Amino acid sequence: QVQLVESGGGLVQAGNSLRLSCAASGLTFSSFIMGWFRQAPGKERVFVAAIGRGGANTDYEDSVKGRFTISRDNAKNTVYLQMSSLKSDDTAVYYCAAVYSRGWGTLNDKNQYDYWGQGTQVTVSS
Repeated sequence: QVQLVESGGGLVQAGNSLRLSCAASGLTFSSFIMGWFRQAPGKERVFVAAIGRGGANTDYEDSVKGRFTISRDNAKNTVYLQMSSLKSDDTAVYYCAAVYSRGWGTLNDKNQYDYWGQGTQVTVSS
């Protein structure tokens, strides 16, 4: 079965960096667009970033542009989220997600995704 396993979360001071990883199994990784979402306490799960199947196409939520970078290694079936200049507002559980797609498009709606990981907690202290 499909599994997405996030890692790399933790407690970090504001202004510092953190890199999240998401290891995928049970799917043809290179056929899937990968996304990162986050959910703060009491709030809805929202889009953070997405990356196309080959890695050339990316999309970001406005508040993370210039601070976060999504990337993928199809040989390792892994997608990454490099987070820099972290702020307290970035505190949330971060989820990776996968959607099968034949092409690139707008994929910032959580309902478009087929598979989800269990999440990893990121806490930014000010």
